[in-house]
Amino acid sequence: MGLLDTVLGSVLGGGGSSPMAGVLGQMLGGGGGQGGLLGGLAGGGMPGGAMGSGGMGGGLGGLLGQLRQAGLGSHVDSWTGSGQNQSVSPQELHSAFGEQQVNSWANQAGMHPNDFLSQLSQHLPHAVDQMTPTGQLPDEGTVSV
Repeated sequence: MGLLDTVLGSVLGGGGSSPMAGVLGQMLGGGGGQGGLLGGLAGGGMPGGAMGSGGMGGGLGGLLGQLRQAGLGSHVDSWTGSGQNQSVSPQELHSAFGEQQVNSWANQAGMHPNDFLSQLSQHLPHAVDQMTPTGQLPDEGTVSV
């Protein structure tokens, strides 16, 4: 069982087999798929070129970089730091990821986009916090689903 499995089970309260767990696992682990969840992000597929082609990859590092570029750096710092996790609103996540990406993730999870964003705003800070207990991103080899 990899770090990501452990984190998802802890954050989502179970074995991590829900549709939300699948999408969150792909976001954090960088597992893209066709039309890729983070595959599109890594390639600069965000509205307004949020990711650009500056070499930011997928997975947790790419996700956090994208959130920083969207103005949520203080949120990310609180999640990866040792203090209290700063909350993030569904609207902030919608702005950071864009309509197309949110709809893709929500569709993958079989949820309405607003419900998906609401759950993501609750689970993402805790998942990132648990994946970065020392304030550092885990090695790629330790993040597995």
